[in-house]
Amino acid sequence: MDAPEAEIPAGPSFVDGVLTTDDVMIKITDSKVIPVGEKGNEYGDKPVLAIWYDTTNLGTSDQEITPSEFIFQFEAFQDNDPNRENTLDVAGLPDDQFLDSQTENIKAGGTVANAIAYSLDDTTTPVDLVAGRFGDEIGRMTFKLG
Repeated sequence: MDAPEAEIPAGPSFVDGVLTTDDVMIKITDSKVIPVGEKGNEYGDKPVLAIWYDTTNLGTSDQEITPSEFIFQFEAFQDNDPNRENTLDVAGLPDDQFLDSQTENIKAGGTVANAIAYSLDDTTTPVDLVAGRFGDEIGRMTFKLG
């Protein structure tokens, strides 16, 4: 008897650090907290959560895909305020090797690495990275900080 084939999710999914949409796949490859003044956060005034990832253009549309697509696909939240949702701000690029490539168009079928950072309000409250656009949550991933 043949083994059953793995089911391909119908529609967008965010599972095990991999976001897949009709046009793009974004795979989170690493993360770390960078204190103020350390390499990757030399100019910030708050510690940051830095996330490294690979962006793949699935080649299913004529839409231009860049590594910066991450910004449009994810929001980060730190639930440390009892009265409001605390959406984290995007901080400066935490890895200068991506200065020239972060806005380059990715060819159909191509994959380009990049990084992003979010300014933290504290270094103990976990951060939820939520995939989705316009309030339509596809999935989430939690980063434990301390």
